[in-house]
Amino acid sequence: MNVKKVLIISSPYFGYQESVGRAFQELGFQVRIETYDEPIHPFKGLLKWRHKFSLDRERLKQKNREKYDLYIRSVYNSYKPDIVFCFNGTILINNTLDYFRIKSKVIIWMYDSILRKNMQQAKNHIDHADAVFCFEEKDVEYYTSICKTSYFLPTACDTEIYYPISNIERDIDILFVGNIYTSPKRIKILQDIAKKYSHLNIKFYGEYKPYFKNPIKWLFREKRNIFINHNIPPAEVNKLYSRTKIALNIHNEQSIFGANPRLFEACGAGAYQICDANPYIESLFQNGEVGLYHNEDEMIALIEDALHNDKSAQAAAAHKIIVEHHTFVERVKTMLSKLML
Repeated sequence: MNVKKVLIISSPYFGYQESVGRAFQELGFQVRIETYDEPIHPFKGLLKWRHKFSLDRERLKQKNREKYDLYIRSVYNSYKPDIVFCFNGTILINNTLDYFRIKSKVIIWMYDSILRKNMQQAKNHIDHADAVFCFEEKDVEYYTSICKTSYFLPTACDTEIYYPISNIERDIDILFVGNIYTSPKRIKILQDIAKKYSHLNIKFYGEYKPYFKNPIKWLFREKRNIFINHNIPPAEVNKLYSRTKIALNIHNEQSIFGANPRLFEACGAGAYQICDANPYIESLFQNGEVGLYHNEDEMIALIEDALHNDKSAQAAAAHKIIVEHHTFVERVKTMLSKLML
């Protein structure tokens, strides 16, 4: 019996390409992962500085993609995969995808919205793939409006990384993990919570005032005991979720119908989560398993409730929903069903 092969091509998307790889392996596939940098590859050393000071960045990116095309074709030819899986695949040119499809099936999973200005090339990949999946329903609606078929498929939980840790003290009252400085919505809410609950043990992990954006603001940033101002690896995130009474989730402004990875990860880790609501998230947690809010007043009411009442039963119920229906293995099964493999 021949073991099917999958070639995974991805940017270093917080290590999620590894999660997808483990899911394929669990389903019996042989896996090879190729990770590329963006906007050019490799985005370091001389190439990084060339891009920074280039007067024609688009030409530089195109030249670099043509160079990467030769490399990834050689990988493909030697590995001979049955499936090529791409996260976004922004570095890939359409001719490359067509080349893959001569002998392989091509899956694309879009984690960035195709409606963003920098996604024009990736947006057109739908004509050069066997199945395209989108994190956001609004992207599926766009493709439908131009008579193209795609599928709504949000991210998931990697249960090898995110799982409940028993016998650990919940010594953090409120925890937030995620990028902060790019989202005015997150900045405002977190600043309000930091002010209101300064007497509690609250921790906000993620880049808040990064050095590379403004060294002066970085140097004189406030509330350093709350705003930790750097990212942390997934294993550490899981430990923090196990220590917190409340895992606060705030989606970015671009998220309208869908869910960010933290929704699945916090529940997968066994934390009680308070999260901003949208129709998709409300469909997942219909019985109070996750505290869902539509405005800041509702969020504060949920926080007060969770600070004064045990929410372990709700957290356990949310965990059960995630591990049964929203793992990367389940996502890959869904993708394969669309290919009819």
